[in-house]
Amino acid sequence: MENARQSRSLLLIAMAGFPIVEPGTDLGHIICGLARTNGPEFVDQDIVVVAQKVVSKAEGRYVDLANVRPGSDALALAEKVQKDPRLVEVILAESRRVIRHRPGVLIVEHRLGFVTANAGVDQSNVDPTKGAEPVLLLPSDPDASAQRLHEQLRREFGKAIGVVISDSFGRAWRIGTVGVALGAAGVPSVRNLRGRPDIHGRRLRVSETGFADEIAAAASLLMGQADEATPVVILRGLAWSEPSLPAAALMRRPQEDLFR
Repeated sequence: MENARQSRSLLLIAMAGFPIVEPGTDLGHIICGLARTNGPEFVDQDIVVVAQKVVSKAEGRYVDLANVRPGSDALALAEKVQKDPRLVEVILAESRRVIRHRPGVLIVEHRLGFVTANAGVDQSNVDPTKGAEPVLLLPSDPDASAQRLHEQLRREFGKAIGVVISDSFGRAWRIGTVGVALGAAGVPSVRNLRGRPDIHGRRLRVSETGFADEIAAAASLLMGQADEATPVVILRGLAWSEPSLPAAALMRRPQEDLFR
């Protein structure tokens, strides 16, 4: 007879009442204040998932296209992808190299190693007062941003609270965007399950899970993609024993990537 397994559950809580974020906003201060006012009271191994966009806004990662002068590379590529040459210039400045392009599509390797469309440079949900034609870049160092917030929450509440900074990426071979982790602290971004037994007692040989990506994807169900205005979600019910690993650990090395 199989051993009875304890039922498990995962609770996701969208943090209500989050204000408009301006450059210089202390996100940790806001999260702490809302948690004390509206709850929930944090417990060990809660995970706070923060949308990349509010992190970028707090860090002032705006560029005004009106002030951008495209170079020859951007002009040539813009003609091929049928995009604004000034936007392409910003994308190239944020990128290591172009991976693929076609009309309307520009896939690049971001300077931090992410393979994504347009280097994450975004024009949606961007405050129009931040320039004549503002766009928003990804955070300068999402893992460092997550670590600062993790330490701030730990000082404030005395709990081991994980932090994930999430964004929405498309995927090779599949339609639609999903939440992924750009930054993480206080959680193991990758969990190595090799050596553990499966339900039949066989040892796992190659299994690893993108733990932080799974967390980001779950939170994105509440964050949404349009006007939901819920940039912070708390996850409760997960447990782990592995040491913390930053989100950078999720990126496959180019020499192991069969599709790049």
